[in-house]
Amino acid sequence: MSQSEKDPSSELAALETKLDALISQFNALKNENRSLKIKQDALVREKAKLLEKTTLAKARVEAMITRLKAMEHD
Repeated sequence: MSQSEKDPSSELAALETKLDALISQFNALKNENRSLKIKQDALVREKAKLLEKTTLAKARVEAMITRLKAMEHD
């Protein structure tokens, strides 16, 4: 039986099956994308906190070095 001789109802059923598979894959990818965006947002917030802590630590170390140098000169 050639492609043009297939039963229209079986072709429709095959298309429905393919469409269901595509919808399922789309939903899975949409969920994965949402999850990745949430994780990315969390990582961006964590990075900002770490940069803030690093800046604070750097300022404290520089202040200690300045005080130590001042103590050497006294």
